[in-house]
Amino acid sequence: MKKESSWIKSTCAYCGVGCGIKSRINNNGQFDIKGDEEHPANKGKLCTKGLTLAETLINDNRMLTPQILNKPVGWNEALDEAALQLQDVINHYGANAVAFYISGQLLTEDYYVINKLAKGFIGTANIDTNSRLCMSSAVAGHQRAFGEDCVAGCYDDLEAAEVVILTGSNLAWCHPVLFQRLKQAQKEHNTKIVVIDPRHTASCDIADLHLAIAPDSDVALFNGLLSYLHNHNKFDQDYINAHTNNIEATLATALTQDTNVSQLTGISEEQLHTFYQLFANHPRTVTVYSQGVNQSVSGTDKVNAIINCHLATGRIGKPGATPFSITGQPNAMGGREVGGLATTLAAHLSFDRHDHWQLLSNFWQTDKLVTQPGLKAVDMFDAIAAGTIKAVWIIATNPAASLPNSNKINQALAQCPCVIASDCVDNNDTLRHATIKLPAQGWSEKSGTVTNSERCISRQRRLLPTQGEAKPDWWIINQIANRMGFKDSFNYTNEAQIFAEHVALTSVNNHPNHTPRLLNLSGLSHLTEHDYDTLVPQQWPINDDGITHQRLFSDGVFPTKNGRACFIATPYHPLITQRSASYPLLLNTGRVRDQWHTMTRTGLAASLADHIQQPLISVHPTDANHYHINDNQLVTVTSHSGEAIFRVRITTDVSPKQAFIAIHWTQKNASTGSVCALIDEQCDPISGQPQYKATAIQLTPLTYTTDAILTTTKAVALTDLPSSTALYWVCKKVKAGYQYCISSNLTPSALEQILMMYFMHSTQHDLRAITHNSRRAVIFEHGRSIRSLLILPHDNHHYFTTSSNIIDHDINDLKVHQFLNGEDKLIDTDIVCVCKQITKQQLIDTIASNKVQDLSTLSRITTAGTGCGSCCTEIENLLNNNQD
Repeated sequence: MKKESSWIKSTCAYCGVGCGIKSRINNNGQFDIKGDEEHPANKGKLCTKGLTLAETLINDNRMLTPQILNKPVGWNEALDEAALQLQDVINHYGANAVAFYISGQLLTEDYYVINKLAKGFIGTANIDTNSRLCMSSAVAGHQRAFGEDCVAGCYDDLEAAEVVILTGSNLAWCHPVLFQRLKQAQKEHNTKIVVIDPRHTASCDIADLHLAIAPDSDVALFNGLLSYLHNHNKFDQDYINAHTNNIEATLATALTQDTNVSQLTGISEEQLHTFYQLFANHPRTVTVYSQGVNQSVSGTDKVNAIINCHLATGRIGKPGATPFSITGQPNAMGGREVGGLATTLAAHLSFDRHDHWQLLSNFWQTDKLVTQPGLKAVDMFDAIAAGTIKAVWIIATNPAASLPNSNKINQALAQCPCVIASDCVDNNDTLRHATIKLPAQGWSEKSGTVTNSERCISRQRRLLPTQGEAKPDWWIINQIANRMGFKDSFNYTNEAQIFAEHVALTSVNNHPNHTPRLLNLSGLSHLTEHDYDTLVPQQWPINDDGITHQRLFSDGVFPTKNGRACFIATPYHPLITQRSASYPLLLNTGRVRDQWHTMTRTGLAASLADHIQQPLISVHPTDANHYHINDNQLVTVTSHSGEAIFRVRITTDVSPKQAFIAIHWTQKNASTGSVCALIDEQCDPISGQPQYKATAIQLTPLTYTTDAILTTTKAVALTDLPSSTALYWVCKKVKAGYQYCISSNLTPSALEQILMMYFMHSTQHDLRAITHNSRRAVIFEHGRSIRSLLILPHDNHHYFTTSSNIIDHDINDLKVHQFLNGEDKLIDTDIVCVCKQITKQQLIDTIASNKVQDLSTLSRITTAGTGCGSCCTEIENLLNNNQD
């Protein structure tokens, strides 16, 4: 038995909550992960995704060696070729023919080095980050109101507030640890919770008030609130006079809104009055906003409309009183600190100020610093499609799956002469276009820092040895910079040196005589490498005296020229969509509880695959009736940009004429389940953030004749099948392998013949059977099952989410013969509690047999809800719906 290793502290790989974790190798040689009780963000709590991180630490789909045109090469050859191609494009077409697209999953040190290379030495601002897709409207709104991209509040404000407003934020599923903190605050302090969302989400289950707002009418709602506050003498006039500008023009815009708020938002006068009173009468109010606000053609105005109401009442910089932007990625904030966006410079320096250019040029000792913003993400890929950008380096992200109009993005990358991709995975929608692939370290191998949504800097530490020949992203960037002639400025030997340079830049000329930037890390300027390695979580700003500031703007001073915050007039503009008789439904998009982004990591955890197993489209019963669609039926969803296939979920969680699809499925894990194939390219004119929440669509029901469930120890490529097979398929991780749910218009025997030919080769032995109306086969290698196949007639009214998983079973195992004889159970796994693997049916049966009436009793009997707690609201709904 091995001796247990010591616990190592690091951070979670997922959302912007920035949870601390502890990890070790236990005495069984397994990797343990738990929450860090001392980390201020989560205080020991983790959600299902964080708790299952150990399951994702497998070799599947890892990029282990550099490649040129998909052929393995040595590092020197790959780096030489990448540098040569970049330099060749610059020499022939200029620096702006090169672009970089990077990620909020990079560490701050990686982000800093690539931004320095692009903007400071190559001389192009065509470097943008996938934070453009989720947070750039918040950035622009903060800059307009405060003079700098600063989040004023902290997580403790959720517990100090009297009222918490969640607008465009399904906190329960997207930031579950914060939701649990809020839920506990409600229990202990009777916190009032308002959810503003067109859908009924899991967050609504604890809400005192749910405003099912008409899509994109947020500006009208908050303009109405500003008018209400003024008309009812709820302004803090002393605060406005002492600390703000432009109230008159902003209020005039709100007061002259051309029609009543109820008509614009679809919210009843009674509900509006209740909401406005809650805000007006409770000084400690927090407004949490996220992608539902930001991902809009009016996203920046929405952010400023919210901030206007907080400034008007002086509710900023105080305990329990703040506007609060919650980020979606683990280091979106760190990327914003070092200028990761095409519209920003490092250390919160600005393109708008000549003295900032000079400061940065002097600090980096370069004469190539760009002085104009570069192309934002959508515009960047338009330029790639047009051929004006000849080379693009994509790092740790998957734009072919995540940008709007993904068909166009794929076409652009396919024709681009030079596509360099640094990633820890070997195959995704983007990597199939890469001409040069560079293997990067993944989470658990990387070392550096991240900054979460409340400006807390934490160390992400190396937990495991690096797989294959992967390298840190900063090292890869450093090596290519050296080969392009910038060795003197890119001579880093470790991440601590890069962090020290970042810290130094934040403190240069950062004092009252130069309109101070709040991003100031001067208190960390004397860190040794040992100090860096042992750095504990702390919030910026961290000034020379070492004092950190939990909340910003407590003194009413803002980083603007006159030290005052700015009210911003936000005229309401009706939603512009192409909805019509041909495209009558309005599509909303978002996340599900147990998956993240494009499932590169969460898709490796079998326990996360069973809550929501396929790409679904949620539609209202009236729309389902109109289209003659059954629950679980497959439909083609068509927009002006493209089409995809989804399985229908009929629910009143969405309103009539609206629909919802999750963002996570891509061409790697579903045949046609990528929602971004449908999204139009409309963007906010200020932030450049795409409109992901309002796409006009139509539905066409599909019928199939045959279903199949193929389970294998290794992933297979169903795209290799002949086009005449006409398959719909979706893949999920299962224990010891992968399972593919397939629908086809072939007969069962014809589908069996094709699947057996392509994927069911008998290496030693195979067993087949026809039982009742099903066809079954199992393939063995060295006496162990490596693949199984089940084929059934298609049923439009029902589908089975899984068959018995007999992979890696002995040839004589009873379960194998039960499978072949049709004695196994076809089941809908529908896991509700992932932590304890408790199914929906188990809970319903327990409620009925034990006459359970409360959550605590049900949790005691089944253990459901006793892990991370993310499923508790869903369990309570089951209790409410299954009482006698």
